[in-house]
Amino acid sequence: MSATATIFQNPLLQGQGLPSFADITPEQVEPAFKHLLAELQEELSILEAKVKPTWSGLVEPLEKLTGKLYWSWGILNHLMGVKNSPDLRIAYQKVQPQVIHFINTIGQSKPIYKAFKALRDSEDWKILDSAQQRIVEAAIRDAKLSGVGLEGETRERFNDIQMQLAELATDFSNHLLDATTAYSLVLTKPEEIDGLPSSLLSLAAQAARIAGEENANPEFGPWHITLDFPSYFPFMQHSTRRDLREKLYKAYITRASSGKLNNNPLIERILQLRQELSELLGFKNYAELSLTSKMAKDVSAVEKLLEELRQASYDAAVKDLDALRKCAKSQGAVEADNLQHWDISFWAERQREAKFAFTEEELRPYFPLPQVLDGLFGLIKRLFGVNVTPADGLAPIWHEDVRYFKIADKYGNAIAYFYLDPYSRPAEKRGGAWMDACIHRGKVTEKGITSVRLPVAYLICNQTPPVDNKPSLMTFDEVETLFHEFGHGLHHMLTKVDYTGAAGINNVEWDAVELPSQFMENWCYDRPTLFGMAKHYETGEPLPEHYYQKLLAARNYMSGSAMLRQIHLSTIDMELHYRYRPGGKQTAVDVRERIAKTTTILSPLPEDAFLCAFGHIFEGGYAAGYYSYKWAEVLSADAFAAFEEAGLEDEEAIHDTGRRYRDTILALGGSMHPMEVFQAFRGREPSTTALLKHNGLLGGVKN
Repeated sequence: MSATATIFQNPLLQGQGLPSFADITPEQVEPAFKHLLAELQEELSILEAKVKPTWSGLVEPLEKLTGKLYWSWGILNHLMGVKNSPDLRIAYQKVQPQVIHFINTIGQSKPIYKAFKALRDSEDWKILDSAQQRIVEAAIRDAKLSGVGLEGETRERFNDIQMQLAELATDFSNHLLDATTAYSLVLTKPEEIDGLPSSLLSLAAQAARIAGEENANPEFGPWHITLDFPSYFPFMQHSTRRDLREKLYKAYITRASSGKLNNNPLIERILQLRQELSELLGFKNYAELSLTSKMAKDVSAVEKLLEELRQASYDAAVKDLDALRKCAKSQGAVEADNLQHWDISFWAERQREAKFAFTEEELRPYFPLPQVLDGLFGLIKRLFGVNVTPADGLAPIWHEDVRYFKIADKYGNAIAYFYLDPYSRPAEKRGGAWMDACIHRGKVTEKGITSVRLPVAYLICNQTPPVDNKPSLMTFDEVETLFHEFGHGLHHMLTKVDYTGAAGINNVEWDAVELPSQFMENWCYDRPTLFGMAKHYETGEPLPEHYYQKLLAARNYMSGSAMLRQIHLSTIDMELHYRYRPGGKQTAVDVRERIAKTTTILSPLPEDAFLCAFGHIFEGGYAAGYYSYKWAEVLSADAFAAFEEAGLEDEEAIHDTGRRYRDTILALGGSMHPMEVFQAFRGREPSTTALLKHNGLLGGVKN
């Protein structure tokens, strides 16, 4: 077989449609990208030579060109997140510099940039609709941020920095994954598992079997507790062994902070390079650069919001800790007067049990994944008038646990599709939960016929897997996470914009992206929604009413502490990218310690290396943007308040408000500024009142 024939059989060069995941191997990566990038470079040169400052002569051919690249590159990035392996890493690291180089080449193309500016200044500008104008404006802005205005050595240095930053982000991610996987707390004696729920013992025995302990079982062990969240967190909540909690906690907070996997030097280098990059582009710091493409006007607007929320939550967080001390004292705990970090989750859970008379574990049997999905899909139909049905077998998958679903309108016409990869797989899948785009909505013209390409989403969670012939029994937190990611998915899938550049989450300001996701979390407490999904996995009995009332009562439990933690992280992120300068007397750790004085109640331990695991800002897209969670939560709480005002028991009002939400927040995507989109739905600008009210923090009074 010739090399050419082999190349064209390479699944990474398919260029459109659903990827053939099972056929993709690490060996195919290098030849695929070598061929693809050479082909795209040729296409770019032709486009630059004949580009016209019109929509059809510029935007459409450029989108077609970049679409091919992002199709293949997106698959590779997706597999790095869900099917990581040593061979895939090596292949990824070989092609990453070439891909970054080509992305820079497009971003710095003067003929393309000039054509965009000429289009904006031409008579054609007036006939473009708002979505098209936003796409052109964003292209001009992004070209400037890509260094189109740089020349000679300055441009070379800029490109070199971009390359280094991409490599450092990958290294950061790999270090964290490896450090999380490398550790396990091996328990062999009955007294070491005191207090642990049966679900965790099953999971820990399964982890031991995977590690080679063939005879491990939930009753007799051995049990392996890992730093993977579904294992780590329940242990911290329930283990009565304070010494073991301390040991596990210290392992967790020092992940990727020493030896070969040490992320500390990477953090300083990343911050240093981001500062230099910003200065090359004419910004004083990376925060200013970051905010040019966000809703928040400037750093002071962000700091104003964070300070308002800090003041509303600080005293409540002080009371939270005080209440935990009293709880520990009432149960005769020796540590009552000296609670440490490894005691907080444990006593918070004891207090929750005492205060609301239920445990997270008691609720698990009522939230089997299939039932939760039924409830979620029922809500989507109720709010937005669309039907979600299984489409397993219609799409290639990357793991046997992955599901595929179709979203259709009331007439049965397909609107979108999505993959769901729900379970934790610590050996190959990075932690956390996320939504990503597999295919974007957009107009496609083939052989003179124009059709609309339907969007496809990846929804990735890391919840407790099925163990010992039981389905995945979810904690309520995991239920909220699934709803959150599905909200992102809806933003991507229910868009009505046919230009890919502004469809779904494309071209949406980063600090507005979390609006649809956080909005969905509110529905977990909605009576019809909750009772639509909370049924016992063995008996089918609905969740008893008293549990629902307790869930409602517990909703704002320690909400001051939860909000203060988000403020802590957001403030550190902004400070590191705004005022901090690497290489001086202070380190990033010093910055965190200083900020902790006003944003934590219990100071971090000296060895706390949380920054080494802060993937959002060092490997993800949240650098100088972590505040976006709180910024968007103001929007999402206010959006949900529209449903509360309409009346959550009034089905007709819910129906009407849901359609309005769908036709604005979800449908308009990046075709309008988020403030205009919000106002189109709400009729006014957002207010923090709803958020503080939902958190029980309005007026500083805690429920």
